[in-house]
Amino acid sequence: MGGNTFVGDHLLLDVSFDAARARLGRLAGDGVLLGASECAYGEWITGLAEAAGPAAGMSRLAGVRPGDLAETQDCAQLWLRWDAIGPDGAVFPALDADLTLSPAGEKTTALTLAGVYRLPGQAGAGLDPAIVRCFAALTVRSFIARLGCALTHPAGAALPVVPAGKDSPRRLSGREMP
Repeated sequence: MGGNTFVGDHLLLDVSFDAARARLGRLAGDGVLLGASECAYGEWITGLAEAAGPAAGMSRLAGVRPGDLAETQDCAQLWLRWDAIGPDGAVFPALDADLTLSPAGEKTTALTLAGVYRLPGQAGAGLDPAIVRCFAALTVRSFIARLGCALTHPAGAALPVVPAGKDSPRRLSGREMP
């Protein structure tokens, strides 16, 4: 296995496209992307350490680099990179992804993530590729859920996401209170 895993996920948000687009631009610069990324990456590393051993868990997120928000009338895209420090101390790109917002109704917006996830160093050596894909998918799901909460709720409240069926997009709204 080369250590690269293609990942993707999407959510339907109960917020207008114009509001979500404006909020995404603000979130890129105010630390919300970093916080959501740190939580998701921490969950990933914990799971990887359980599957591959403690050395695999000696990685941490070093930073998040968002690109410039590219906007059209019916789409907003933000490139994103997670830089991590591997067990050997080397910095590597853990995730390169495009976040895309698009209208999905008058008061509904689709949030989509598509990208490539990378393992730290040789952490994936000997792991079943299906397990690596599962961990990567869960990491992206955690990240996009946190980002969806911040886009849906102006105050950026982190509310839990109620998963929909396996193949249907999850929907995030203010009604999903604990």
